[in-house]
Amino acid sequence: MQPNIIYFVADQLRADALHHLGNEASQTPNLDALASEGISYANAYCQNPVCVPSRCSFLTGLYPHTTGHRTIHYLQNEEEPNLMKTMKEQGYEVVWAGRNDVVAANHSFEAYCDVYFNGIDRENHRADRSKKQPAKHPSTPNLSPSIKDTSVPGYYSHYLGKLSETQAHQVNWAGNDWAILDAVLDYLDHRQSDRPLFLYISLLFPHPPYGCEDPWYSQIDRSLIAEPRPSALELDKPSMLKGIAEKQQLNEWGKENLRELRAVYLAMVSRFDYQFGLLRRKLIDRGLYDSSNIFVFSDHGDYTGDYQIVEKVQNCFEDPVSRVPLLIKPAAGMPVTPRISQALVELTDLTATVEELTGIQSDYVHFGKSLVPTFAQEQEHHDAVFCEGGRIHGEIWAMERGHNADSPYWPRLSTQESEGPEHTKAVMIRKGQFKYIKRLYERDELYDLKLDPLELVNRIDDPDYAGIVSSLKERMLDWMIETGDIVPNRKDPRY
Repeated sequence: MQPNIIYFVADQLRADALHHLGNEASQTPNLDALASEGISYANAYCQNPVCVPSRCSFLTGLYPHTTGHRTIHYLQNEEEPNLMKTMKEQGYEVVWAGRNDVVAANHSFEAYCDVYFNGIDRENHRADRSKKQPAKHPSTPNLSPSIKDTSVPGYYSHYLGKLSETQAHQVNWAGNDWAILDAVLDYLDHRQSDRPLFLYISLLFPHPPYGCEDPWYSQIDRSLIAEPRPSALELDKPSMLKGIAEKQQLNEWGKENLRELRAVYLAMVSRFDYQFGLLRRKLIDRGLYDSSNIFVFSDHGDYTGDYQIVEKVQNCFEDPVSRVPLLIKPAAGMPVTPRISQALVELTDLTATVEELTGIQSDYVHFGKSLVPTFAQEQEHHDAVFCEGGRIHGEIWAMERGHNADSPYWPRLSTQESEGPEHTKAVMIRKGQFKYIKRLYERDELYDLKLDPLELVNRIDDPDYAGIVSSLKERMLDWMIETGDIVPNRKDPRY
């Protein structure tokens, strides 16, 4: 029988928020234990630093530019490929629980899954889109009572702090994840199907606003919280980051407030870890664990106060937003050497990996590379990885308009509305110790991650790096030519 595939996906989880990847303040015992059974890829990159484009990429193996996914308001067309569609067509029982960000509001889930849990109740909403769906992008329930005035520093921090038990279980944001887990665990207890299982669980945490309940809120040691990276206003950073930093005013909010915000984010990560532990125990209890290939990862990361910015941005690629956790525990019988791998990998690789593990072949060309050969031994996987985002001038539908200054998202979204260089196209390549960003309408960036792991010094004008920049541009050009489009597998019947 074919193995089960389990995707357990966070929203906005940066790689360095996990304890086994070096965060002393983090408490992630379940994910740390998973890394001791499988592989944790320390250099995994998403292909776009916001939700929808990233998910449309990792569920297809295609890059965002291949199909034009560069904004959270443009979800998949019905004819576009999708791994869940493929698995369902090939006989898997596909259970989808939680966040969407893939299927448009006027489309049905029926082609994608057998069961869909929306995070509100335990009913199967696969064919019923008339009932209330969880918001694609969770809104801030209420800003802290002490922060009501938009002119007060900290208003745009997305900080909530400690949640009560009631707040933590309200089904509008924090409570969705509990409802999702409850529905999945109950389904596994009563599951009748003998088909192999593809289980796609997509949680909301640790997406802002930054708030969490006990025990996770209180168990983070604030004295171990790492200092944030310096303000973008003090560095040679692109105009998008500077515009957000200027409007969020976190430089006036104070170091202690930023430290507390970062602690609450780690508490949210710990809650995500605990919920994975609940799933793991259920899979063991139901006799499914050994026969399952388990993937834990995130769609993208979060600045969390680095560069005195919170949340994310569509066209900047510092490691806090582009480097994500990726852990894989193969099914029993698959050769594996448990470890933290340093190989460069992408989320586009997930589709190819699932295909090799299951023997299923997609009916379209995609660009991922199976990770299965890296399970047993450390080796180079990709020579380079990529991330991309932004828009050209005039693409007003990509601005995500509609938030005034009362919205906590106003600093980012108002900056995206500018027709200056702020929100315009950019592409990142990471190759070896170097990260190069080509920007269409403003100055490029180059970081030597060996000498400058915090990405503070833009070396693009340093003559000593001119040869490196030239070679990275050449590699990026090859990638763009190879992945620019695909010929749809729908040849006219006449031929």
